Amino acid sequence: MKWCYLKVKNNYNQNSCLEELICTLCGKQLDPWKKQTLCSCGKVLFPKYNLEKAKETLSKTKMGSRTYNVWRMYEIMPVQKNRYRYSLGEGWTPLLELRNIGHEMGLKNLLLKDEGQNPTGTFKSRGLCTAVSKAFELGIKDFAIPSAGNAGAALAAYAARASCKAHIFMPQDAPSFIQKEVTAMGGELMLIDGLITDAGRVAREAAEINGWFDVSTLKEPYRVEGKKTLGLELAEQLNWTLPDVIIYPTGGGAGIVGMWKAFDELEILGMIGGKRPKMVTVQSSGCAPIVRAFKNGKNYADFWENAKTFASGLRVPSAIGDYLILRVLRGSNGTAVAVDDSKIKESMFKLAKTEGIMLSPEAAATVSAVEELKNSGFIDPDESVVLFGTGSGLTTPDDW
Repeated sequence: MKWCYLKVKNNYNQNSCLEELICTLCGKQLDPWKKQTLCSCGKVLFPKYNLEKAKETLSKTKMGSRTYNVWRMYEIMPVQKNRYRYSLGEGWTPLLELRNIGHEMGLKNLLLKDEGQNPTGTFKSRGLCTAVSKAFELGIKDFAIPSAGNAGAALAAYAARASCKAHIFMPQDAPSFIQKEVTAMGGELMLIDGLITDAGRVAREAAEINGWFDVSTLKEPYRVEGKKTLGLELAEQLNWTLPDVIIYPTGGGAGIVGMWKAFDELEILGMIGGKRPKMVTVQSSGCAPIVRAFKNGKNYADFWENAKTFASGLRVPSAIGDYLILRVLRGSNGTAVAVDDSKIKESMFKLAKTEGIMLSPEAAATVSAVEELKNSGFIDPDESVVLFGTGSGLTTPDDW
């Protein structure tokens, strides 16, 4: 399918059914044809589509001739015109059966969505593809982002593709390979002494001074739509059903809330039923603000002091979408799990040796979590379980 996509001309002739932007907290409606960031209340905006109109052209029986990338269901993606839908072949990553490790754990249906096969080696390709494409459609050509590594590489790639400029702010200890990746693709890299939250503060200040558009996680409305395609693809790959359990490594959380949004839209479109997976967040025990908030019954997560983990993508002490993540976990009868760094590293090697798949530390945390959840009885041996391998281990060679 990937090969075919790269060889055929994009055949999209119709427009997005985007109607408006809705605040996920106060419900305020905003104009999607103007540059928007957060709601005036400070919370996250989600795109809303005319799903009745989308039904005219979008159905399970009309998918065969469409290209296999994040724009496959263009009716419920935010970019209006085809000429602004940039792509490097992201999306439609394989759903792999983990027979060997599943048998070892006593799980009959354990699957991995291998996001390491995206253009920049991680799921960040999806969100930044969509954010850059929509921003460019709105006339924006200068971008800023704070990143632990992978999002910065993805922004550099898609900014290059769209002939735009990318200004990337990373902690000094971000993976050296990814730092080189950013500069190789023309991104302006600034290293910050501190954590991702410190990089975020500096990026925000620089963006305000220079007029750059800040594409931080969930601080603009469109990265989440790229992450939404994780859920759209998963449903289609499973013949319009959903698994019993989804286990997702969570830093900023756009992936888990994006998938939940996808499932709601697919149900309204009549493409799936009302059954939902139990959604599970995985974090490192050295930085687990969502896990702590979930276990304490809170609707928002307190800042995690002295965050430490070698899984740089999980070293996010504060997430603006914390209330959305917690809402999904509770609404799905899911849970949140923290795993030690030692277990994460053990899982990296275990999966590589048993299945031939090298995952990044963040992605490998899901392997540690599924074993713990199986042993605790949260997961039944007969349930279908999907792990999201959000990045390739080849992007973090120093961790091996």
